[in-house]
Amino acid sequence: MNEKELSNRLKQVVNYIPKGSRIADIGSDHAYLPCYAYLQGIASFAIAGEVNEGPFQSAQEQVNKLNLQDVISVRKGNGLEVINNGEVDAITIAGMGGPLIASILEEGKDKLDSVKRLILQPNVAAIFIRKWLEENNWRLVAEDILEEDGKIYEILTAEQGQDLELYKENREAKLLLGPFLMQEKKDTFIKKWNQELKKYENVAKQIKQAQSGTEVETKYEDVRNKIDMIKEVIKE
Repeated sequence: MNEKELSNRLKQVVNYIPKGSRIADIGSDHAYLPCYAYLQGIASFAIAGEVNEGPFQSAQEQVNKLNLQDVISVRKGNGLEVINNGEVDAITIAGMGGPLIASILEEGKDKLDSVKRLILQPNVAAIFIRKWLEENNWRLVAEDILEEDGKIYEILTAEQGQDLELYKENREAKLLLGPFLMQEKKDTFIKKWNQELKKYENVAKQIKQAQSGTEVETKYEDVRNKIDMIKEVIKE
């Protein structure tokens, strides 16, 4: 992977960036995504944010090698602290867990006023992101799912504003599985949730074998509810 040839996962993230956007890529690693987005004529300016010294240095070297210092700013910092207010109108965060992405958005939400679009690619637990978006006046506008190198990834795209109809019915199932993904039911989606179903069923068995008590029963009921929701969706 390099600035000319991204992974399919990151290419799909770039596909959701509006042309001409000023972007910030948080957790940018080697800055491949912002370099690619600029060279493809999609991003007009980019910030490559990285919290760790090694990847920060790698990102700087990559940008310098391509002579893109004037249009791609490599910055070291935690989450959205690398962005100034009003500086970008799209943010990409890819390759992290859903809870971490949600916490980055929560901790930096004062930087989001001028941001028009979020493109988020969690490796696991996208439900945390969907809940954060709903609670913070961000409208989910698109979802995608793909498999690469034996792993399945989801991509969530959101814009500012509310969609009061989106979670009106089957809210819990939509938060867990994704409202647009549920509707499309791609083969990759069915594969993912068949795998997740087996995991939840194993967890349910383990809980059932544990000592009884209110907390255990509550946890068991929660897992059983998820199992029922998944079965209902993928068996239709």
